[in-house]
Amino acid sequence: MGFEFVALSLPPLVIGTLAAMACALPGNFLLLRRQSLIGDAISHVVLPGIVVAFLVTGMITTTAMMVGAAGAALLAVILIEAIRRLGKVEPGAAMGVVFTAMFAGGVLLLEQSDTSGVHLDVEHALYGNLESLIWLDAVGWASLTDPIALAALPPELPRMGAALVLLSLLTWLFWRPLKLSTFDEGFARSLGLPTTVISLAIVTAAALAAVAAFDAVGSIIVIAMFICPPAAARLMTNRLESQVAWSLLFAALSAIFGYVLAGYGPLWLGASASVSAAGMIATVSGLILALAALFAPHRQA
Repeated sequence: MGFEFVALSLPPLVIGTLAAMACALPGNFLLLRRQSLIGDAISHVVLPGIVVAFLVTGMITTTAMMVGAAGAALLAVILIEAIRRLGKVEPGAAMGVVFTAMFAGGVLLLEQSDTSGVHLDVEHALYGNLESLIWLDAVGWASLTDPIALAALPPELPRMGAALVLLSLLTWLFWRPLKLSTFDEGFARSLGLPTTVISLAIVTAAALAAVAAFDAVGSIIVIAMFICPPAAARLMTNRLESQVAWSLLFAALSAIFGYVLAGYGPLWLGASASVSAAGMIATVSGLILALAALFAPHRQA
C-alpha cells in the first residue's frame, strides 16, 4: 500500500498542491486590484505560445515555454490595442475577442501538430496530465531519502516547487510596495513607487505560475486557483497577511481533497473509474468559496 501511494499518488498530489498554491499567491493581488480575470486571460493566451515554442524547439522545457508565453502575451497586447483603436471597440470586448481567438488558434495548432512524444494535446491543455505524473523508481517511503530515486522524480515537481519558492520570495521581498500600490495606488505613486512596473510585475508573476503549472495541470486548475482561494480568503479576513495565508491553505486543501475525491470518490459511490483530478480540484475550490460565502465572518464585507 505504501509503495503504491508513494509511486502513483504522492507525486501528482504534491505537484497539484504546489501548482494551486503558486497560482493563489499572485491571485490575491489580482483579486484586490479587481483584475482576477487576467489569470483567465493568461491561461488562454499562453497556449499558442507554448505550442509554437514546442514546434520550434521540439521539446517542452521551462525556458522555451516562458519565451513562447511571453511572445504570445506581447502579441495579445498588440492585437487588443489595435482592435481597440482601429475598430473603436470597448477594451473588454477587444480582450475577449483576442483571448478567445488565440486560445482557439492554439487548439488548432495542437490538432495539426505531432505532439505524440510529449504530454501536449487539446485534452492536456484543458485538464493537464496530473494523474500520469507517477514516480516509477519509488519503492516506498524510503525512496524519499534515496538520491538515486529522487533524481527520477517527475520534472514537473521540482519545477513547481521552484516556482512557488521564487514567487514566495519575491512576495516577501517586495511586500510593502505590493501592499501600498494595491490598496492606494495614488499614495504609492506619491512616495515615488513605480506603480506601473509593480502592476506589470504582478501580471508577470501570474504568468510565471500559469506557465510553470500549465503542462502539469492544464488551464482549469490554473483559472480556478487564481480566483477561488483568494476570493474565499478575502471573506475570512480584512488583513492582507491573513488573506494570503488563508488563500494558500484553501489552495492546498482544494488540491488534496480534490485529488483524493477524483481518485476514490467514484469508487466509494460504486463506480468503476475515477474522474478528472483537475476538474475535481477546481470543483472543490469552488465549493470552498461557496462555503466561505455562506459562513465566513466577512462574507458581507
